Amino acid sequence: MADSGRGVTESPRRSVAVEENRSALDLRGSLRPAVLCPPRVTQEEIDNMKHKSEIKWSAEPEDHDYPAAGAYLSLFYDRATAARYVKRLRQAPMSTFKAKDIFRASGLSLLGISNSHVEHDQKKILAGKSLSPLLLVRAPNNQRVIIADGYHRMCAVYSFDEDSLIPCKIV
Repeated sequence: MADSGRGVTESPRRSVAVEENRSALDLRGSLRPAVLCPPRVTQEEIDNMKHKSEIKWSAEPEDHDYPAAGAYLSLFYDRATAARYVKRLRQAPMSTFKAKDIFRASGLSLLGISNSHVEHDQKKILAGKSLSPLLLVRAPNNQRVIIADGYHRMCAVYSFDEDSLIPCKIV
């Protein structure tokens, strides 16, 4: 690496401004405009949260979660079937499952903190704000659970504690 004399370190992979722009670096080391991108949730903040009080949850899913679940479910099922699942979710009682068990049952991969929606939910957790419970559907015939709404919240919670109990509705 060579210093070009302008306060920039050059490498074959990237050029990054030194010292004066360190706060604008994201976790991958690339430049982000400080005005457009809020600072990332740090691993230290996550580690500190692990030792604090539990993650807060709303008593019931938010009203806008159900149409979002319906839209996602319509990718798997016809509209009428998706609508029936949403109706059943609205009427379902609340349950709790561990974060790691929901992930295993869903077969999905974990999104990292580089995802803006996960980061947004992590900031809500750090601020002590309540998260909306998840909406889950047991997919017939394929032995999987569909996270119809709440995937990003799930990933945010998992980053703090994989054994955390997650409130949800499941049908």
